[in-house]
Amino acid sequence: MVDLVAIGTSWGGLEALRRVLGALPAGFAAATVVAQHRSGSDALLGELLRRVCALPVNEAEDKAPLRGGEVLLAPPDYHLLVEGDGVALSVDAPVAFSRPSIDVLFETAAVARGARGVGVVLTGANDDGAAGLAAIRRRGGIAIVQDPDGAERSEMPAAALAACPDALVLALERIGPRLASICGVRR
Repeated sequence: MVDLVAIGTSWGGLEALRRVLGALPAGFAAATVVAQHRSGSDALLGELLRRVCALPVNEAEDKAPLRGGEVLLAPPDYHLLVEGDGVALSVDAPVAFSRPSIDVLFETAAVARGARGVGVVLTGANDDGAAGLAAIRRRGGIAIVQDPDGAERSEMPAAALAACPDALVLALERIGPRLASICGVRR
């Protein structure tokens, strides 16, 4: 059973996250972790997502547990790592000029969850997330990529597809409903 969804996005990510997370039903069974490239002054992401999301949306705290039906956001200027049944924060050096790094999140999710994980790459203007998405697939997880033709910036989804050509490619409005069907709803 899939119990973790890891989402990565950059340029254009706020609107993409609003649409994907806003489509998840109350009681969504999986824990969701998000790495969005953003500046240290961007503290409004959680507030903006809470307005459209039926799930609780919180900034991740170091050593916080992963809970089904909760969305944890990587805080600005911290890597978010999945460790066992929880998350950790790191101020290690940026990876490909990014902290939080989508690759760091996805690679740790792949190790912690294997086939119980889903990686989702949304719009963005670089290749962060491509190697991590491939790691999720190598460990038996599911890879989903926003259709590059519909992305505000196509570079990130295109790089993810180059690294993970068997990924499921979906239009943005179909990603949330597909996640709901993959992960289910808690009874």
